[in-house]
Amino acid sequence: MKFSIQHARDAEFRADGLREYFEYRDLGIRDATGGHAVMHVIRARKGTNATGEWHRHEVGLQLVYVLRGWARFEYEGVGEVLMEAGTCVHQPPGIRHRELAHSEDFEVLEIVTPADFRTESVPPPPGTAGAR
Repeated sequence: MKFSIQHARDAEFRADGLREYFEYRDLGIRDATGGHAVMHVIRARKGTNATGEWHRHEVGLQLVYVLRGWARFEYEGVGEVLMEAGTCVHQPPGIRHRELAHSEDFEVLEIVTPADFRTESVPPPPGTAGAR
């Protein structure tokens, strides 16, 4: 583990993350923790929309804190959730979920362990739209 600091004035967002409709700002935590965790700011990419694809992540911990804007997600066993500025979500490991929509100014802080985690597309949970 080592010291790390990031300043907003040096921020660089990249459209090379998990979802093509988001831009990601790496906060240096992956390197500082030797891959134990990743922390980034994610924001909506102009002119793009959520795809609504059901998926799950193989993680130990996943926390999302909404900095601005809003998004609607759907979670297995929970249903639809509106996330707004100030909302904090703990997504349990492996929970099936999907994003339905987000505002143009949507921006979140996300913390995940481990830094390198697997994401897989999954069928809709039983009892949800599109389930067989």
